[in-house]
Amino acid sequence: QVQLVESGGGLVQAGGSLRLSCAATGRTFSSYGMGWFRQAPGKEREFVGGISRSGGTTRYADSVKGRFTVSRDIAKNTVYLQMNGLKPQDTAVYYCAAHSNINVVVHTTSRGYDYWGQGTQVTVSS
Repeated sequence: QVQLVESGGGLVQAGGSLRLSCAATGRTFSSYGMGWFRQAPGKEREFVGGISRSGGTTRYADSVKGRFTVSRDIAKNTVYLQMNGLKPQDTAVYYCAAHSNINVVVHTTSRGYDYWGQGTQVTVSS
């Protein structure tokens, strides 16, 4: 089992940057593929980006490709979401998630993940 705690959210102007962190407990962090999702008010939770166990493979939603980067530091049990060129439509609660399915490199759907953090609010002003 793994517990996830996000941090780094806040208020930023359009065009700015934020880096979200997701700290995981447990000594088997490298056994989990990790993902970032977001949910805006009145909308469904959507995939933002994900990273494989080794960190060698990443995938992104088209809406953030080229602006957001997912990375992980296995030694620190932490996964990051670097967000550049933020837009007002990026405003949402951001969640990190972990999955243990060894047959999937990067899950892009929320139902594929076993563990979730509590979320951190990101607000982008115009």
